[in-house]
Amino acid sequence: MPHCIIEHSSSLDSKALMPLVFNASLASSLFEKDGSDIKVRAIPFTQYQTGAFQSDVAQVAFIHVTLKILSGRNTEQKLVLSKLVLSSLERLVLKACSISVEVVDIDRTSYAKLVT
Repeated sequence: MPHCIIEHSSSLDSKALMPLVFNASLASSLFEKDGSDIKVRAIPFTQYQTGAFQSDVAQVAFIHVTLKILSGRNTEQKLVLSKLVLSSLERLVLKACSISVEVVDIDRTSYAKLVT
């Protein structure tokens, strides 16, 4: 049931990023085997700053993936998940791009969901 949220520079293609994050999440074996519970969305940013602003230097592109998962996974499982997602994005071989991944627990007791 992860909610995989990809925030990235608008210079990068959301359509290229989304399957990489989906497939890496699926490969973690932490979720449904068919991937039916994995949700991926991308948010491109046109306005951002990475590091100190210098008008004569091009901005470094970025990708930040937040993987929101139901609480109960141990640290090792979360580390495997984040490393799988990071390594899948590394395959893009991007120049001047900062890539980061975080895993965030969703409290099971307060999580609510409705599918109609």
